[in-house]
Amino acid sequence: MPLIRFDVIEGRNEESLRKLLDAAHRAVVKAFDVPERDRYQIVTQHPANELVIQDTGLGFERSRDLVVISVTSTERSNQQKKDFYRLVVQELGESCGIEPNDIMISIATNGAADWSFGFGEAQFLTGEL
Repeated sequence: MPLIRFDVIEGRNEESLRKLLDAAHRAVVKAFDVPERDRYQIVTQHPANELVIQDTGLGFERSRDLVVISVTSTERSNQQKKDFYRLVVQELGESCGIEPNDIMISIATNGAADWSFGFGEAQFLTGEL
């Protein structure tokens, strides 16, 4: 149930976006041990001048392949987060040819009461999930 948003520079075709989403989903399933159909992904493409992502003084450059991944999820352990970061970089490198310096990831956590998957109900609170 992590909700994952991808911000990229416009110009990727449908096939490259599908590879990106599939690769990230494989990382989520492995790192967070979620079911295969627990997949919530949103892609936003931006003109290059509207996506300014630098390096916080770490000394590396970004390219047009930049991917910013924002994850909203219930609490995950530090180890799960570290595994996720590593697996995303691995999967996007192998499947999409994206370099590690072009991948930025942020995880924001919330609780069970903060999710409704439909029907105006909080499925985590009702016991459906």
